[in-house]
Order: sequence, then C-alpha cells, then structure tokens
Amino acid sequence: MTATAENSTTTPAETGSLLDEAVFAGRIFIDGQWVEGTSTAPSTAPATGETLVTVGMAGPDDVARAAEGAARAQKAWAATPHPQRAAVLRRAGQLWEQHAEEVMGWNVREVGAIPPLAGFALHVTAAECYEAASLPSAPRGTVLSSEEPRLSLAEQVPVGVVGVISPFNVPLILGIRAVAPALALGNAVLLKPDPRTVVTGGVSFVRIFEEAGLPPGLLQLVPGGADVGEALVTDPRVRVIAFTGSTRAGRSVGELAGRHLKRAHLELGGNSAFLVREDADVDQAVNLATWGSFLHQGQICMTVGRHIVHESVFDEYVDKLAAKADSMHVGDPAAGQVHLGPLIDEVQRDRVHTLVQDAVAQGAQLRAGGTYEGLFYRPTVLAHTPKDAQAYCEEVFGPVASVVSYATDDEAVELAAATEYGLSLGIVSKDALGALELARRIPTGIVHINDQTVNDEANTPFGGVGASGTGSRHGGAQANVEAFTETRWITLRREPGQYPL
Repeated sequence: MTATAENSTTTPAETGSLLDEAVFAGRIFIDGQWVEGTSTAPSTAPATGETLVTVGMAGPDDVARAAEGAARAQKAWAATPHPQRAAVLRRAGQLWEQHAEEVMGWNVREVGAIPPLAGFALHVTAAECYEAASLPSAPRGTVLSSEEPRLSLAEQVPVGVVGVISPFNVPLILGIRAVAPALALGNAVLLKPDPRTVVTGGVSFVRIFEEAGLPPGLLQLVPGGADVGEALVTDPRVRVIAFTGSTRAGRSVGELAGRHLKRAHLELGGNSAFLVREDADVDQAVNLATWGSFLHQGQICMTVGRHIVHESVFDEYVDKLAAKADSMHVGDPAAGQVHLGPLIDEVQRDRVHTLVQDAVAQGAQLRAGGTYEGLFYRPTVLAHTPKDAQAYCEEVFGPVASVVSYATDDEAVELAAATEYGLSLGIVSKDALGALELARRIPTGIVHINDQTVNDEANTPFGGVGASGTGSRHGGAQANVEAFTETRWITLRREPGQYPL
C-alpha cells in the first residue's frame, strides 16, 4: 500500500521547471497528488550509468486505489461538455511544444535517444494531443433502421477506465497515442510506464496534463514491475488495456485480459522486411535502409530487420550498407552529435551480441560492426544470414541488419511473408504500382513504397497482424473511437410496446 508520507506541495511556478525532482522524486501520482511510492528505483542514464533521479514505484495496492479514484473521477469527466475536454487536449499539445527542450533533455539522458529522434517524438506527441482534441466533438453514433415503430440508435460511450502499459524505447509516442485519445473520449487512464523510463514516459505526461487543466483522478501514474502490470490488467474497474511491448509479454497480457473478459489492444514486436527490387537506385535504398535499421540503435518495433535484395544489386548494396555502418559515430547523445546512442541495458546488449555471434557461427558474413563498448553497440551488417538464424527470423531490437538475396518476385514475397510478425514493410522500386502489387501479397499492417519501415503520424492507423499485435488500434478517429469506447444500442418509442404474453 502507498506509504502515508507527505504529499508534495511544491509547484512548478515556484521551481520554474516542469520536471522538477523536488516534485516527483520517490513519488507516484494518485488522485491528483504526488504521494510516496511503495518503493523506489533509480532512473539511470544508459550512456553513462549515472543515476539521474530516484523515482517512485507503485505496488498492487496502489493500482487498486488508483483504479477506484479513476472510476470515480471518470463519470464527471464523461459528462463534461465536449469543448472543455477538447480545450484540455489542445492545451496539452501546446505545453509539449513549450516544454520541448526540457522533456527532450530527459529523453536523451534517460532513454538514450539521439536529439533528432527526441525532437521527432515531441513533435508526434504534441500532434497526438491536437489530433485527439477533435475527438470530443466527433460524431458518436448512428441512426439504425428498425422493423418496429421506434427510433433505433447505436451510440459510442466511454469504456470508463483505460490501462496504458508503455515500453522504454519510445515512451513519449508509445504512451501518448493511447493516453490522449482515451482521455479525449471521456475515459480515465492508469499509466504504467517502463520502470527504466519513468520520467520521460510517465512523469512528463502527468505534469503536462496537470498544467493543461485535466481534473484530478483522470490520469494516474503507477510505475512498477510485473506485479503492478498484472494488477492493472485484472482490476475489474479497468475495462480496456492498451499495451505496447514485446510479443512474449503481449501474449501474457492478452491471455490474462481474456480471462477477465476485457479488451486488450496489443501493439507488439516486429521483424520488418525491406525489399530492394532489381530496378532500385542502390544509393537511395541504402540511405533508407540505414535509417530503418539503425535509428535509435534498432530499438523500434518497426525497425528494418530483414533486407531482401535482388541478386543483381546484392553485392553493391551490401558493400555500401557496410561502408555506411562503419562510418557512423556511436556515443553519448547528451555529450555531442552522434548517429547511435546506447542500448537500454546490459541484458539487451548481451542478447543482441549473442544473436550476432550465433548468426556468424551459422554461416552469416559479418560485414560491419558486431562489437561494442559498454552499452554502445556498433551498427552491424550481416550478409547471407541463414534463414533459421535468430538474428534473421526474430526481432533483434538492436542495430543489426541481416541481408539476403532473391531472384524472382515470387521468391521475394515468400521470404518477406515467412515470419510470424506482420508490422511494417518497405519496398524500393522505380515501378511503384508493381511494388504495391507485391505488397498486397505480404501480410502486414503497414506498407511504405519507396520508403523505409519506420514512420509514424498522429492521424494514421497503426498496428500489425500476426505476432505483431491485434491490428490497427491507434491513430485516426475511427481506430481511436473503436479502441476506447463501447457501442450501446438505444431505442425510443412514442408509446410502450405491446407483447402477446
């Protein structure tokens, strides 16, 4: 249970900082107040090992308390006139922009993001709030035909309380795309960020929406481990779970949610294919591939994992991709301009390195990288990677590009589709329509012709198929309304109906 220690009375106006440690250090956020957590944990900079701040951690009892408060606050919020709810979301978007430098600083240090990625994350985060601001006034129902003399309606109503579980890799985008629309549609939210990125993925959300005028109790912050996640999924007051993370963890969340008869929107892992056709400009393809494979150290679900390249341009493509990888600078993104920052921790680094070593032992050619210092892993290129090597057929979540060749379109389709994942797909070709025809033969939730696989916009549906998740459950009005509302059937008669019994 949360300790009864003092609530914070320090305000941002007094400190001049949105993310002042005096406000949140060692605390969680429940019912509009910063209270001492059940436990604490260090927020550590992966680039240096430095402890940035001690953050509060919740326990299962805190989740129950937060869910109770959220359910209580949600009723009044759902009844709030839509212009007022929209104004809160618009103000939140403005605040993300106003405090971009401070939030970016935490993103760079706590997550290990390079500044361009941190800036992009802030842009998308603000855009998600602006996009969500249109939801409160969007049409929320349909007039239905009826065989009876009555008015028949289908109405979209808030689900009540939404649990959002977000990961460490891009905590701003992967949290806000559920938090913003859920709030806009009249719900309350319990947010569980990854324990390694609590400030960027949790505290910043609470502070932004607090300053934006969101009433107390509607956004609760409950960081923690697996026990907190289980409490969040099983609490009867939490009706929908929005989970972003690994496929392994997602299967567990989905199974647990199913046992408790609640919806789980699962955005999971990927091992995206990047097809380079015979007519492609190799230099352009390598430019796209570099971004798609090595951005954020490959710690993105949409990362290009499998490079499927026509045999006629294969050697040139591998040579140029390896040369590009060798030229890239890896280092602390907070200390200077770099192309790649650190992996999140030693566990992830060791997994990446093991996959690379095993692939080489199985016959892959190591053309670049494959080495590390601390958590800084060099961008790595593997050529002719065996199809059964884990570095090729599984999600690596590191800066590793596996390149294989193909001879015919049918072979390219077979290779691209030979995976349990189905998140994003990129194809490079001078024949864009021919590339689209190929894409339609490959199961995937997202397709980019003449672009790489890592793209995101606030107004577009996002999601994968197969082991990549349960389809497009984020982005765009239709997907967001379906994700965070329930459909209720309503009929109205002028006079009571008469029945024969």
